[in-house]
Amino acid sequence: MTSPAVNTPSRALLALAEARVPRYTSYPTAAQFGPLGEAEYRGWLREGIGPKDALSLYLHVPYCRELCWYCACHAKPTRSAARIEAFADALEAEAALLADVLPAHGGISHLHFGGGTPSIIGPVRMMTMMRQLRARFGIRPGAEIAIELDPRTLDEPMVDMLGALGFNRASLGVQDVSPEVQARIGRPQPAELVAVAVDRLRAAGIGAINIDLMYGLPTQTVEHVKASARFAASLGADRVAVFGYAHVAWMKPHQNAIDAATLPGIEARLEQAEAAEAVLARAGYMALGLDHFARPGDPLARAAAGGQLRRNFQGYTTDAAPVLLGLGPSAIGTLPGGHAQNLLDERAHAAAVAEGHLPIARGVAVTPEDRWRARMIERLMCDFALDLHEVPAEALGTALQRMAPLAAQGLVEVEEGRLAVTTSGRRFVRQVAACFDAYLAPSAMRHSPAV
Repeated sequence: MTSPAVNTPSRALLALAEARVPRYTSYPTAAQFGPLGEAEYRGWLREGIGPKDALSLYLHVPYCRELCWYCACHAKPTRSAARIEAFADALEAEAALLADVLPAHGGISHLHFGGGTPSIIGPVRMMTMMRQLRARFGIRPGAEIAIELDPRTLDEPMVDMLGALGFNRASLGVQDVSPEVQARIGRPQPAELVAVAVDRLRAAGIGAINIDLMYGLPTQTVEHVKASARFAASLGADRVAVFGYAHVAWMKPHQNAIDAATLPGIEARLEQAEAAEAVLARAGYMALGLDHFARPGDPLARAAAGGQLRRNFQGYTTDAAPVLLGLGPSAIGTLPGGHAQNLLDERAHAAAVAEGHLPIARGVAVTPEDRWRARMIERLMCDFALDLHEVPAEALGTALQRMAPLAAQGLVEVEEGRLAVTTSGRRFVRQVAACFDAYLAPSAMRHSPAV
């Protein structure tokens, strides 16, 4: 994929970039979630899982030693060992409850620990938790077992345990290598420390390394972004994600520690995103979807080349399992019946589990229309193209009408029943996907800017 021409963006293009639209990691999106009862969720489990179906399991650990100011995840700072132990107890109890109610299935094909900082539970507790998961759910041969890590808190005992337990992919948060930018986001992290963490992981047999970067951070410049992208490439990262910072201080009050006046404007954000892509392209990475890059031999790159790239709550993925189960506070899962999210508060989560309840709080049932719309949106987000013959005629007319401003800017083309996002339109693919969203309300401030 070549870099979009955004050197002199028009006023209309800048307005599109600033518009707030969902990231489309699901459809319907979390904005449509409402109260969901445990009984309905249990019904989805019974009816939506076949005896040979592979399952994907996501475990959310909502704690960090310190909270970075840019973070928009469901996370809390703690240094209390007792609090972490109590959480781990509740997470293991939830896993036991869920395993007991699941019908026969084909085992776990993808296992992902996210956060927060999942390694905060420590190597001994990670060992007992993984043993329980293997015993209760079964992990298929060749399964991807992944974890998100903070290089600043990653020590040798934890790395050695992860390797011994069969973890084979790790994601490291880097964001930016500039000490100045790091100071502005509350995350001091020397580049040398990250390099040491990568070396340790590879020595322990965890060979697949993901690096997460960000643009649009306070005082960040194009040169900062280029340096960070070069650093990720120098580490030989298999995948690099380059996310746009979303300043949503009305939802995440700790982001008020960031001076909004120091944030790059929308034109600068576009330039930074283009700069990161150019550096990674020169380093041999393939651009995938909206904000991911992978080496050509990586499974994500192969999936994209074969039209099999997927998108779920963890972003772009090779995960083709028909069921994603979420464990831990705020975790979201997806079944054929709908999307379901756990209680957000860890104390409420632990109390529900202690009473023998699956800690479901909210979600949304999906309709047949939702399913085909979800398929259209996912293919657009992954392939930048769509066969319009799959879209019902009435819905197609509405979508094309909503897409007219994008076509006028040369961001999409429609020809012989095929919709294609142009090279210059790929950064705006969320806007294109939104044309097929039957629920999206104009100016939904809860969403992040399109670029």
